[in-house]
Amino acid sequence: MDLGPPVMVRKQRSISQLKDSHKPILPAEILSSILEYLPVADLIRFARVSRRMQEMVYDDTRWVFRLRLMGVWNEAEARKRFEEAMKRRRATMAAKVAEETKKAVEMGVIPLAAVVGPGGAAANRTSTLFDACEEENRAKLQREADRRRAQARPLSDGFDMMSITPLTAELPRASIRDPASLLKVLPSVKSVRGFARQEYGRVYGALAPLYFDLAKAKTHTDPVVFRIFRDPEQQAQVLAQLRVFARSDTAYGWGERLERLNLMTGIFENAALREFEGGYESGDIDGRMKRYAHVLILLNGGAACIQLFVQKHPVMFEREKLGNPMDSFDTPTADSFTLDPSSEFFNQLSAVLNEQATVIDRVFPADVNVMLPFLERVAEDVVGEYITPILDEAHARNMEMYLKAVAGIYSQCMAFAGTLKPTKGSREVFESDVLDVMNRVFEPHVDLYLQDELEYFRKKSQEEVDKWERKILDADAATESFYMSNINREADKRDFLSTFKKVILMPVSVIPLPFANRNSVIIEAKSIEQSPYSNSDRLSVQGPESVPGTPGPEGRKSPMPPPTTELAAKAAIMNTRLEGIRSLFSLEVALSLVHNAKESLERAALFARSGGQTGEEAKEQCEAIFIALLQVLGPRHVKTGFDKAVEHLSAYNPRAATSHNHVAPLVTFLELVNVGDLIQQMIDVFYETELVAPKLTDRNDFLNPAAKEKKRFEQMLDERVAAGLNMGIDVLMNEVDHIFATTQLGTDFNPGVLGEVGGVGDFDIGPTDTARQVVDVVGGHTRLLVGSTDKNVLDVFNQEVGVRLFASLCKHIKRQRISVDGAIKLISDMNHYHSYIQSIKIKSLDPYFNALRELAQIYLIDPSHARQMATVIADPSRFGGIFRVEEVYEYATRREDWYRVKREVERAMYGIGCVVC
Repeated sequence: MDLGPPVMVRKQRSISQLKDSHKPILPAEILSSILEYLPVADLIRFARVSRRMQEMVYDDTRWVFRLRLMGVWNEAEARKRFEEAMKRRRATMAAKVAEETKKAVEMGVIPLAAVVGPGGAAANRTSTLFDACEEENRAKLQREADRRRAQARPLSDGFDMMSITPLTAELPRASIRDPASLLKVLPSVKSVRGFARQEYGRVYGALAPLYFDLAKAKTHTDPVVFRIFRDPEQQAQVLAQLRVFARSDTAYGWGERLERLNLMTGIFENAALREFEGGYESGDIDGRMKRYAHVLILLNGGAACIQLFVQKHPVMFEREKLGNPMDSFDTPTADSFTLDPSSEFFNQLSAVLNEQATVIDRVFPADVNVMLPFLERVAEDVVGEYITPILDEAHARNMEMYLKAVAGIYSQCMAFAGTLKPTKGSREVFESDVLDVMNRVFEPHVDLYLQDELEYFRKKSQEEVDKWERKILDADAATESFYMSNINREADKRDFLSTFKKVILMPVSVIPLPFANRNSVIIEAKSIEQSPYSNSDRLSVQGPESVPGTPGPEGRKSPMPPPTTELAAKAAIMNTRLEGIRSLFSLEVALSLVHNAKESLERAALFARSGGQTGEEAKEQCEAIFIALLQVLGPRHVKTGFDKAVEHLSAYNPRAATSHNHVAPLVTFLELVNVGDLIQQMIDVFYETELVAPKLTDRNDFLNPAAKEKKRFEQMLDERVAAGLNMGIDVLMNEVDHIFATTQLGTDFNPGVLGEVGGVGDFDIGPTDTARQVVDVVGGHTRLLVGSTDKNVLDVFNQEVGVRLFASLCKHIKRQRISVDGAIKLISDMNHYHSYIQSIKIKSLDPYFNALRELAQIYLIDPSHARQMATVIADPSRFGGIFRVEEVYEYATRREDWYRVKREVERAMYGIGCVVC
């Protein structure tokens, strides 16, 4: 029977099954996770199962984790120690290699030339020597040394020699020999990579017996720790270490053990607190209070004794002795408020706290900050309870009183914080900590205060503007009532149309026409003098300043009687309003609004310095106050005033004015421009001083609401000024046209129009009175803008005035009859206008007035030189491109002798190839 093959097969199967039986059933990761929940004794047993299990238990990261749970592992220290160890190891290896190389050279194993360079120095390269026999012997010696060290491993190596028998109530012999060494176990732990197991083993061997003994104790007299340590300081120190050691207990039942430990610690803490309280009540500051304060601080930081110390202070229960909040309102004057009682309150409280700071330094160690929690409790229970009734009562009585009370008491709190003295345990930022405590007292009041501050400023600003507007309206009503007081309305209504025709349309007839002679002018003048409306019944446009009997905005009166007709009265009223155009907005009102905003900002800025969220909210509210200022001052006051001023300018009629030396509404509007410029500069200074300098806003942030509103205000002001100046140019040119029409006599440029015989020498060669008056009016108004308006705006204004003046002169020349003798006057006038244009230094206007000077030359040419006249007319380059030939020809037709020279001039122009008609 052949049994060979089956027997071999069974043997092979049994070998394979034996190999499979050594494979772990669970993955190594799961086993490693299970080990986290095993007691240390079980971990030692688990490490003895196999080498793989030993490696798993001895893994350094496992013990580093436990040290970290206790908070005694310092990763930075471990990294530093590791780097230093590596440096020492590399140095040792380098020395060892150098020693072996030296021996090999001496024995002749390697030649000296292999390690020594040509210059006698060691070659800068590494030589590797390998001897198989030598290496094998070295490995055997190393294994033998490891085996001997394993057999005689000392206690410092960790848990290898630790007893795993059940713990008893007796302490290890090391603790009995030196109990004081247990007090320094945790502080002496070193963070060394690769030795975490040994460090934890040393801590476990010292504290675990006490920990488990305390966990099994039934009463506070059972634990061994209270028998071997009799001093409260030592007991507190050991209990504190046991609380730290308990953090590394992750085995089953850790919650019950921790609860028992906390119970025993609480019993000890209560006993120490009773001793501390007894010393507090008996005044034993340097005895029982100081000792048991240190005991409680060693136990758990001393939070319980600090809280007891704070709560037991008499100031918490006798705060009424410091002052009554209602004393600030109990003043002889009704609805008045004073900060003197609150100032006295803070002075007394400061003295109490500074006295208590000395007691704190005597009782508590220098590394414990007791003053700060004491201040926090005082701020909450004493300061807060004092200021809240004051602010609530002030808010109920008067809003302005409330705002001043908040700012005043907050300032006193900040001053009070500066009077407190730090203790030895206070931090270096003690002042900042105290300020934070005081700010927290005001946190419940800040939101309401900031909102009320903004609303109060808005309301007060609106009332300021409304009050000013009512004053202006009352002044206007008083003026109107004065002018209308002497009028028979029924009689005036019946002849209103006739009065209107005779008075309003009368000045039109005195305007000299281009072909009117002197006789017609004299006739018209005589008819006006003989008119029944030439005296008191004539339309009067004199203002309050020129008529002494009219009342001004303040209601001034004089002996002069009021007008006797309704039309004259209405004209006087309109003129009064035009004269009072400067009252459309007031610099005084703007100053008052800015002053109110400054007061509100100064109060709100106190909270902006506190920092944190409250500080940011206060800064936003400061910006909101500035925005409210601009909204009231801009659209509500300045913009409305400019709009009304432009409306008055548009209603100006130069024919109704008695004086043409200046345009009164335009002069006053330009004064408004000066006031507006002052207001803008005032806002700029206010913005830089009150907002930018204290860092309440960021002017470089183009999205900042305050900066955007400021730009919007400036844009509004520029637009209103531009609109007014545009209307002012129209009014100014209307005035110039009126001066041309009413003052330019027909004999100015045509002396022989009335039949007189005379030459050039019979009259003054200088400019006419009309030219002088026009230049004075235009120049006087433009000079009012110098210094108050941006140079670019002023240049644009002057340029537009110059262009419009040029157009008016062109129309004016076309309405005149100019003789050869009168051409001299015309040339003098053109030179006068040219000199004015050069004085304003707008070079773009020079070609226009140069062309006018050249144009005036065609009237000086003698009629006998018709061909020369034609040459001048047909030369387009002579006028710099300003006038075309057709236009020059049209101006030439205004010559007094044109119909005598027309045929000769046109024939000459045809001869030179110029056809214009």
